[in-house]
Amino acid sequence: MRKVVPSILLSLLVLAQDPGVGGAPPQQKGGLCRTKPTDLVFIIDSSRSVRPAEFEQVKTFLSQVIESLNMSPNATRVAVLNYASSVKNEIALNSHKTKASLLHAVKKIEPLSTGTMTGLAIQFAMNKAFSESEGARVRSLDTSKVAIVVTDGRPQDSVKDVAARARESGIEIFAIGVGRAEMSTLRQIASEPLDEHVDYVESYSVIEKLTKKFQEALCISDLCAMRDHDCEQICISSPGSFSCACRDGFTLNEDGKTCNACGAAATDLVFLIDGSKSVRPENFELVKKFINQIVDSLDVGEKKAQVGLVQYSSSVRQEFPLGQYKTKKQIKDAVKKMSYMEKGTMTGQALSYLVDSSFAVSNGARPGVPKVGVIFTDGRSQDYIKDAAKKAKDLGFKMYAIGVGNAVEDELKEIASDPVPQHYFYSADFKAINQIGKKLQMKICIKENPCECKSIVKFQEKVEELIQTLTRKLEAVTKRIVDLENKII
Repeated sequence: MRKVVPSILLSLLVLAQDPGVGGAPPQQKGGLCRTKPTDLVFIIDSSRSVRPAEFEQVKTFLSQVIESLNMSPNATRVAVLNYASSVKNEIALNSHKTKASLLHAVKKIEPLSTGTMTGLAIQFAMNKAFSESEGARVRSLDTSKVAIVVTDGRPQDSVKDVAARARESGIEIFAIGVGRAEMSTLRQIASEPLDEHVDYVESYSVIEKLTKKFQEALCISDLCAMRDHDCEQICISSPGSFSCACRDGFTLNEDGKTCNACGAAATDLVFLIDGSKSVRPENFELVKKFINQIVDSLDVGEKKAQVGLVQYSSSVRQEFPLGQYKTKKQIKDAVKKMSYMEKGTMTGQALSYLVDSSFAVSNGARPGVPKVGVIFTDGRSQDYIKDAAKKAKDLGFKMYAIGVGNAVEDELKEIASDPVPQHYFYSADFKAINQIGKKLQMKICIKENPCECKSIVKFQEKVEELIQTLTRKLEAVTKRIVDLENKII
């Protein structure tokens, strides 16, 4: 017994791997789905055995399938071949830019009403319809080439070899048989697995059953599972759409896709980087990656996080001040371009520069904004660090000390803010700097305390109320003094 309407086309079209999508819109009317870039060619039999009314039903089937596609030059392109004893190229892959014009062209197709040269039609599709001159894209892993053959009878030529060549060329073939079509012929035409690529209906009047099957197969509801979302951390699927979320300890940025370990609180952050000769060039590149790893976790902006960079060795060099760069990309590009100084290790001098210059208003620091210093070194300082380290902490700067290799842990502890164990990191191996970066990402952010904010507001309101009361009392006292002076005079 012939199998009627099995599950088909589950792998025909999948969601596009389209970078830069800022969020998926809900499904549009008619079950429209976003699809993987696909060159789709319908090969329809209009031999004399297909009556005019039946041919109209085939065109209705085509139109309903087309309606469900995301049709555009970068998504799905559609062509239609009409065949009988000969093949007529009705619609090329590059013929229509809009779905409306394509559907109008489908309505105008007329049956040829001669023989049934199915093998010739498949050959024509392989050589002509799927050619670049007709709008087909170059074969790649990102683009599918799909042919759907609809026939109602035994072919008058051979299909086995030509269909095999078409499949070998990268064309995925689905065979739909109607009425007198033979299952053996359909199986010779179709791609593997045959259960997914061969279908049969007993008459054209029920071919619309396949339409629904196509539309259901094309519309994949779990967009997250198809990875077509661009969410940095977590994708939450909903019918026809999705939303992005972040792991614990991270917040979602305004773009709705990326996450950062910091909230939107303003922060002035300066990196103080050891560029002494003991670091070595290859490790200096790891240090630059470490800096950019931290930058990735920040919410950079004029009223959010600002980043500055200072390198030191026997002298101190400001790479860029706070606020010079306004975006993560600009900051990261500048970090990548930083050249290696390759001299001594004057950490005390560098700390003094950080305190006196890097966090100065003249260098882009903002009054009242929390200041964070991240100091990286790989060896013992060649000068005195205690006074500068104390001054930084006395001024309220949050200081993180990172040491690798020959760095002296006592010096790191001297630099680090209280509680010291949470503000200094050490590893003997430069390769561990990535893991240190991950730990630091979670600690470095200045988090706003909403309770603190409310308390500050209440305090300000109370102060303003007291000032107004005192002002009124002062005005009354002043008036009495004036009255007394007038009486004395």
